[in-house]
Amino acid sequence: MPKMKTSRAAAKRFKKTGTGKLVRNKAYKRHILTKKSTKRKRGLRQDIVVDKTNVSNMKKILPYI
Repeated sequence: MPKMKTSRAAAKRFKKTGTGKLVRNKAYKRHILTKKSTKRKRGLRQDIVVDKTNVSNMKKILPYI
């Protein structure tokens, strides 16, 4: 059986925590920031755990993470 390929795009965007959960960055923090409040931008800095409904798909494209 050949090795499975990791999706390199996904590998750059997701990290695994110590307990095995997947973590991602929040969206909407790249541009057009002047109209967003400081509180909103501060909230977008934190990482967030990937929703459990997406985890099975993520495991397929990230087999070795």
